[in-house]
Amino acid sequence: MGFLQGKTAIITGAGYSVLTDGSCGSIGYGIATAYAKEGCNLVITGRNVKKLEDAKAALEGAYGIKVLAIQADVNAGADNKAVVENVIAKTIEEFGRIDVLINNAQASASGVTLANHTTEQFDLAMYSGLYATFYYMQACYPHLVKTQGTVINFASGAGLFGNFGQCAYAAAKEGIRGLSRVAATEWAKDNVTVNVICPLAWTQQLEQFKNAYPEAFKANVKAPPCGHFADPEKEIGRACVQLAHPDFKYMTGETLTFEGGLGLRP
Repeated sequence: MGFLQGKTAIITGAGYSVLTDGSCGSIGYGIATAYAKEGCNLVITGRNVKKLEDAKAALEGAYGIKVLAIQADVNAGADNKAVVENVIAKTIEEFGRIDVLINNAQASASGVTLANHTTEQFDLAMYSGLYATFYYMQACYPHLVKTQGTVINFASGAGLFGNFGQCAYAAAKEGIRGLSRVAATEWAKDNVTVNVICPLAWTQQLEQFKNAYPEAFKANVKAPPCGHFADPEKEIGRACVQLAHPDFKYMTGETLTFEGGLGLRP
């Protein structure tokens, strides 16, 4: 029995995704798998209904937990507060509690330079990432206070290091880091832990890019100094599991960078 037995986690952007070897192929699905192995009931959100349904079937079938799959898309044209509040209302109706909120979902138009970025492309990153994180944190806060729960947000090295062609993505991720630090300060009195992970993981998208464009991949994608990318489940997912452990309460406000499984606290 895992230590998350009977608890509930909301994970955004957690649709089904696997690599050619059958292992987890996205950070969101990797986290969901790691939590399912600990007995945690899950609420997974995303834009693609089929991927959500496939994730629900796979996780419930393999680990005997309950998964609530909800389509939810935070974007510039939606009533985003209502979108998120619907997710929270359904979560409470189904499980009666929220112990962990993981804001993983993010869309962006990577590869477009700052000078050529459109307002629509900038909005795509801001709404799917920064605004979604803001709305989910606000809506979950009263429930996390009751459970003395955990928030885990996702930023990126793109913001830390200023990656070429990722202006909107980097801006959204740095906004998430700042928002998280403020929440860590304000919510510490409630024993609600808030942390940020900056991941570099091997995903289905990277695998497809390597297979389709091997020369471009070799020229543009560099492995971390330790020689491999982090595993979405075994390293990123397990890090998220550990951050939900009561013994990690003292770490609120930290930024964790995971490159090839190394956890660094700058």
